Amino acid sequence: MKKGDTVSVLDDAITGVVTAVDGDTISVLTDDDFEMQFQEQELVVLTGELSESDVMQEDISEILAQKQTKKPKPSKKTKPKERNRPPMVIDLHIHQLTQQYKRMSNHEMLVLQTDTAKRQLDFAIDKKIQRVVFIHGVGEGVLKAELEYLFRRYDNVKYYEADYREYGRGATEVYIFQNKTP
Repeated sequence: MKKGDTVSVLDDAITGVVTAVDGDTISVLTDDDFEMQFQEQELVVLTGELSESDVMQEDISEILAQKQTKKPKPSKKTKPKERNRPPMVIDLHIHQLTQQYKRMSNHEMLVLQTDTAKRQLDFAIDKKIQRVVFIHGVGEGVLKAELEYLFRRYDNVKYYEADYREYGRGATEVYIFQNKTP
């Protein structure tokens, strides 16, 4: 991080410009003209290009290999009385998943969130839970896009925006078709 970079605070809706760098302490002039200080790991740079060293070729190969996995088999039939059960709700906000999030990079946080979503969706399919709501928040939409990619890999699910009145704009509801035959 350097003076003049536009940054955003990870755990708050604060953006601004770096005015000074003193070791790990970064001074930021917010969009509201307040001078605030943060630790470097609390900030994300919003401007600037990624260099080739920021994106390693083996990282790209590993990500592509993970995305080429097989689709899980569809599950068995659901009894009619189970159809109207309330949905299973999973909050994917990082502070709900771990206490160590301040030490994690953005990529590590995203991997933890998507792995949790996959594990919970597989659990719901296994336990024949028909509706699951994933609360991901609004943000930049990166987690939402990753969740949609995950959901498209399943033959037996349909996903859509969750009820705005109950969950706000940052939630996706997944409906699991339990009667699909292999």
